[in-house]
Amino acid sequence: MKKMALYFENLDDKTVRCLLCPHRCVLKDGNVGICGVRKNEKGLLMTLNYGEISSIAMDPIEKKPLFHFNPGDMILSVGTFGCNMKCGFCQNWEISQEKPFTRKVSPEQLVQIAKDRGSKGIAYTYNEPMIWFEFVLDTSRIAAREGLYNVLVTNGFIEEEPLELLLQSIHAMNIDLKGFNDDFYREIAGRRDTIMKTIEKAYKAGIHVEVTTLLIPTKNDNMEELEEEFKWLASLDKDIPLHLSRYFPNYKYVIPPTPLKTLLEAYTLAKKYLNYVYLGNVWDEKYESTVCPKCGSLVIRRKGYDVDPVGLDEEGRCKKCGHQIVKIYRY
Repeated sequence: MKKMALYFENLDDKTVRCLLCPHRCVLKDGNVGICGVRKNEKGLLMTLNYGEISSIAMDPIEKKPLFHFNPGDMILSVGTFGCNMKCGFCQNWEISQEKPFTRKVSPEQLVQIAKDRGSKGIAYTYNEPMIWFEFVLDTSRIAAREGLYNVLVTNGFIEEEPLELLLQSIHAMNIDLKGFNDDFYREIAGRRDTIMKTIEKAYKAGIHVEVTTLLIPTKNDNMEELEEEFKWLASLDKDIPLHLSRYFPNYKYVIPPTPLKTLLEAYTLAKKYLNYVYLGNVWDEKYESTVCPKCGSLVIRRKGYDVDPVGLDEEGRCKKCGHQIVKIYRY
């Protein structure tokens, strides 16, 4: 479904410049941007994926991953197609780098689907939701009015003005910080500083923020660089949850999986600076469960997607000492 984009400017001779993300693609008539979903049609920038759903499912909110926002919830999760980065290790390349089969849905219909399925919110995920901007904006506004929360699972590669607009109707985000290495970000068509600004803006806007870093051998697993990442996150807030995830070969990458030794070294280092650090794709209760940083009590036991808030009260606080552990969204 096509719809005119919100962020672009007209240049000479029916050429346009997209202003949604830092690529700022300059497109002649008939050309499509790096993301694959924004096309110049006779001097107007049109989105090609408005209301186009490639994937839809009820997922545990922990799968996003979000460990400190409404733990145990099942959330309606949706995706479209396209992406403004080119990660050779993409886990969802069939929809991020190719055009899959899609079904059309309106924002109003999607909100109703969420309510019919008993979901308390909608997660925009699977591919990159920022390049689905107009549809996510329209849907999230309706969802918020209807008492649903909105979750973004994103690479964070977006310009500041559209980000600020979208954040008005977003409640939680998991943002990929793909490393602290500018060269690696250039390889995947991104910019580290932009992602850092997105994390900082979302955090300062009061959005619940969690961060994921996929550790890839020889690419972004340098411990000195990772320590700088951990220090920077802690400078914003030591309570920002960090998910260090194990890489497995996929798409164009044939690098062997991340050694467990590397993950454990990074985990130990991160714990020096951050209160909540988790290991993803390891499936070990020890590195998935949440312990109160104030009194040391076990507050959430996780075994995969089996979540037991053993030491958590109804307001998301530690039962033993009252320390706030998670954010509970209530309309």
